[in-house]
Amino acid sequence: MLSERVHSGYVAGRRVRVLADNLTRVIPRGASVLDIGCGDGEVGSAIATRRPDISLMGVEVLIRPQTRIPATPFDGLTLPFPDRAIDVALLVDVVHHASDPQRLLVEAARVATTAVIVKDHYLRGLFAGPTLAFMDRIGNARHGVAMPFHYWTPNQWHDAFRLMNATVRAERTNLGLYPPPARWIFERSMHFVALLSVGKRPERPL
Repeated sequence: MLSERVHSGYVAGRRVRVLADNLTRVIPRGASVLDIGCGDGEVGSAIATRRPDISLMGVEVLIRPQTRIPATPFDGLTLPFPDRAIDVALLVDVVHHASDPQRLLVEAARVATTAVIVKDHYLRGLFAGPTLAFMDRIGNARHGVAMPFHYWTPNQWHDAFRLMNATVRAERTNLGLYPPPARWIFERSMHFVALLSVGKRPERPL
C-alpha cells in the first residue's frame, strides 16, 4: 500500500530517532528496563545504543521473526516476572493496543521498582479519534497488531495513573515526531511521554 510505503520511508525512521532521544532523557542511570510491547525492538535498540549504562529487554505478544533486542512472549495481560523485578517499565504506543489497558498499566507498576514511562496518545482536538486510528492502521495493520482503538482523554489517562498508585513526575507533549507538513496533521499535541514514579504495590483491577 502506498501509504504504508510513505510511512516507512518518510516517518518511521524519524519516529524511532525522536522517541529514543525523548525517552533516554528520563530513564534513570544504570537502570534495568523492560520494554513492554517491544515490537521489532527498534526503539529499544536505539535507546540502548544511546544509553550503554542501562540493560534492556522486551516482552511482546507477537514475537517477530527478527527482533533487535531480547524478547520474551507474554499474553498481553500478565507480565511473566515477579514483583519489583526491574527498575523501569517502558510502554511505547502499546497501552491503546491492550485488551485491558488498565490491567497492563497495573502490571507495569507491579514489576517496576522505580518508574513507569508511558509514550502514548491523547484523545483531544478536532478529529483526533479518526486521525489516531488512521496512524494505527498504517503503522501496525501489516504486522497483525490488535487495534481496539482504546484512546483516552488526558483526564482518563490521569485517572488510570492514579489507579496504578503512580505519581506523574514529568510529562511532555509536542515531541517533534513528524516533519512538516505531517506534523500539522498527525502531532497536534496528541502524543505524550509521561514519567511516573511508582510507590506501593498497585491494586489489581477486578
